[in-house]
Amino acid sequence: MIRLTILYPNTEGATFDLDYYLNTHVPLSKKLQGDAVKSFTADYGIGTGIPDQKPPYLLIANLVYESMDAFIEAFMPHMEVLQGDIPKYTNVEPVIQFSEIKLD
Repeated sequence: MIRLTILYPNTEGATFDLDYYLNTHVPLSKKLQGDAVKSFTADYGIGTGIPDQKPPYLLIANLVYESMDAFIEAFMPHMEVLQGDIPKYTNVEPVIQFSEIKLD
């Protein structure tokens, strides 16, 4: 199993429309990729544990797939649509990481 982690850094001037992301982008992503996405979580940053310090990430999304091949097969046909939707909810350049799940 692999995990795609998408991190949205909380940089100066960053904006993030959580309502649009949760209610439009995520359902679109799930619909287009279908059963290839085994799980999809979204964690919205609220702090660091230090008072008045902003979280380093606005949102961290995690999508789980059986394999890189499963990701490529599910995502690539819809890449333009899904990446084209990003400016509708944020002005942040996401950071992408793929990981092999070792413990879940």
